[in-house]
Amino acid sequence: MTNQKVLFIGAGRMAEAIAAGLIHTNASMNERIVMTNQRDKKRLAELKEKYVVDVTQDWEAEVKNATTIVLAMPPEVHDEVLEKLSKLVTNQFVITVAAGIGPSYLEERLPAHTAVAWIMPNTAATIGESISLYAVGSSLSESHKQALTVILNSIGSSQLCTEDEVRYLTAITGSAPAFVAYFSEALIDSAMNYGVSKELAQKLVVQMMSGSANLIKHAANPSAVRKQVTTPGGATAEGLKVMEQHRFKEMIHRAVDATNSKANGSI
Repeated sequence: MTNQKVLFIGAGRMAEAIAAGLIHTNASMNERIVMTNQRDKKRLAELKEKYVVDVTQDWEAEVKNATTIVLAMPPEVHDEVLEKLSKLVTNQFVITVAAGIGPSYLEERLPAHTAVAWIMPNTAATIGESISLYAVGSSLSESHKQALTVILNSIGSSQLCTEDEVRYLTAITGSAPAFVAYFSEALIDSAMNYGVSKELAQKLVVQMMSGSANLIKHAANPSAVRKQVTTPGGATAEGLKVMEQHRFKEMIHRAVDATNSKANGSI
């Protein structure tokens, strides 16, 4: 992102993850990053010390100097910020990482032909392992696409989607890490039921999950891994039978549907 200056409006965990990723891939990038929020001076001081970036509580004064603006505040704050931003942007690239705020939403509230994009990362962005879904508006140039690619690569892998696909697949890529963690907690509890300490149970389950994820990634076929582990009529098959009896897959489908309903305002 040579000669690019990135302004973050919002300084939460996702803003930090993206900024840290950019700096990790380009050590001099810290000189071209400005982090902002309106209320938490302590948070800004921490980011300034940790990453040696510029910080301010007056984001409006920084818009003219930015080439890319990342909206990293809650969805409910977007209307207020976009109203102010619409009077300040010229040819800046505006990206949001907020749930439910797609390119069409941004384009309706910003001047015509403003380049916009929507990125939905997940929590693994904090360690550079996100699978980020993204959708773009209708006015991106090649330089905008290049800037977007740099940002996406700084936090992991990515997949271009339609706006609707991002809206509904975020339950799979964004919320499902919590489902996986909850499943891990249940396995930890099960291990502890056999008398082992929480520390040991957690160590065993975390390594099992990590190894299994890598195995599935290597095989690119979860069904193949399940069949590899499962001997017909064996102990693993008996455990899977209980999961089928309790409609495990149906439960997951219902959890995904509920997540999407809540995210899209149906609940």
